[in-house]
Amino acid sequence: MAKHVYPVEEWVEEATVDNLQQAIESGERTAAELVQAYMARIAAYDKQGPALNAVLELNPDALAIAEALDVERRLQGPRGPLHGIPVLLKDNIDTADKMHTSAGSLALEGHYAASDAYLVKRLRAAGAVILGKANMTEWANFMTQGMPGGYSSRGGQVLNAYGSKLAAGGSSTGSGVAVAANLCALAVGTETSGSILSPAASSSVVGIKPTVGLISRSGIIPLAHSQDTAGPLARTVADAALLLGAIAGTDSADSITGASLGRVPADYRQFLDKDGLQGARIGIPRAVYHDKLGEEERRAFDAHVAALRLAGADVVDPADIPSAQEFASFHSSVFRYEFKADVNAYLSKLAPHLPVHSLREVIAFNAKYFERTLKYGQVTLMRAEETSGTLTEAEYVEDRLKDLRLSRAEGIDAAMAKHRLDALLFPGTSGAGIAAAAGYPSIAVPGGYTADGRPLAVTFTGQAYSEPVLIRLAYAFEQLGPQRRKPTWTR
Repeated sequence: MAKHVYPVEEWVEEATVDNLQQAIESGERTAAELVQAYMARIAAYDKQGPALNAVLELNPDALAIAEALDVERRLQGPRGPLHGIPVLLKDNIDTADKMHTSAGSLALEGHYAASDAYLVKRLRAAGAVILGKANMTEWANFMTQGMPGGYSSRGGQVLNAYGSKLAAGGSSTGSGVAVAANLCALAVGTETSGSILSPAASSSVVGIKPTVGLISRSGIIPLAHSQDTAGPLARTVADAALLLGAIAGTDSADSITGASLGRVPADYRQFLDKDGLQGARIGIPRAVYHDKLGEEERRAFDAHVAALRLAGADVVDPADIPSAQEFASFHSSVFRYEFKADVNAYLSKLAPHLPVHSLREVIAFNAKYFERTLKYGQVTLMRAEETSGTLTEAEYVEDRLKDLRLSRAEGIDAAMAKHRLDALLFPGTSGAGIAAAAGYPSIAVPGGYTADGRPLAVTFTGQAYSEPVLIRLAYAFEQLGPQRRKPTWTR
């Protein structure tokens, strides 16, 4: 018997938040109809058809929330530009509702958070509809070696919307794929090192990895506090900027956000400038990627650099990062030490009936149910458990300080000061690691496709709290020509 498929409405395909708000404001559509349209696409494309497997869980209250927001809009007007807009969250972000928060782990498949993550509170206050949870690489890709991006024991394997044989990036894989496939309007991911930028680049969408401290980490299952941050994924720079502004802000429960006080604009969309490349000084750190690109990728990137010049940018090429070679050969132990301390602090607060309350218990749970949990092993978890969890080891302290020195003072800061740069430009995500270690912001923007359809991207990187500059540059780059197209199976 053929499966019944709810009609898939194409009106949401590639729709921006402005498009959706105009449709609702005009009375042509409602937020409830918008939620239903995305639900239909999830049924048709995520669970059937190409079976992308990007959406781990749907919010059972999403439609009711949207209906209530429609009534509120009619009686009181919209709260703002996110009123009634469906947003997917990565499965490591707490929601105090009928959805689980598991980081993709079967050990946490029964975990219902007691309260919303701070960024979720901000989204709800803005009128966004939390549509569901996105699949992800289990434990934010800190479980084992050799596990493909987008795999979790709870959710299975996420597939790239541009081809099932293409890598989908990690660990915010489901968030990136869902946005690319128009399964949601917007999505939130998290990054420690490349986990927003990588799926954005792999899925031909925009990903903003903010300055560490711009967005609260409270209520997010951690990997390493020195580099963890949440951030937006969207199909356009404008939509990503809108979402960034909605989730940024100081939170007393996360002390690092205190450093952002006075540095968070009311609306990042004010920095969208189609002429934003004129007079901008952009550096090309060729030593970072010179031996890592194929010929096709190299030609595409060089064409982008030429386009920047034509758009009025002052391109400094090369503008190499002094510490690039040393940083690339340095194998920091920071994640190994911070993971145990951070994840134990999170797990210790879970409800008593859950089977795990520490990293040690997670490892034991996985070993007990190995046929379901250990398809790729758990060697990384086991190595982290070997640490004290107190962050007192000399290796940790020395490596943390070295990370900062190589990535900041002798790295990005040095290159930008020497050449008086507004930003650095990297092909793909080749600069993700050093920017993440510094805690500095980056924006990945679609940059075309290879001959066989694999998405390409460029990444703009700057110094702490330079998101306004990066948004200006990324938006102007986006206006140079159509660099993104929707996956072909949706046509």
